[in-house]
Amino acid sequence: MQLPNKLYSYKNSTLSLIPVVLNELRQGPLPARELYLAVKPMLTEATDFLSVMDCLYALRAIDITDGGEIYQCLSR
Repeated sequence: MQLPNKLYSYKNSTLSLIPVVLNELRQGPLPARELYLAVKPMLTEATDFLSVMDCLYALRAIDITDGGEIYQCLSR
């Protein structure tokens, strides 16, 4: 996970991808592949997607169903 520091600006950090992923999940659950394809233009590497998903899961902001769909756990 890349956090903002002297080497990485906020724009190039994992934290900047969190709102992008959560916005995609706002409409409802998505299969992991569809979510990846939706945010792929914002990524520099595929591992960036895994980092943001790990971060959101650790924060209990997302979860995954038995069917493989990712959904948002946060409520407004």
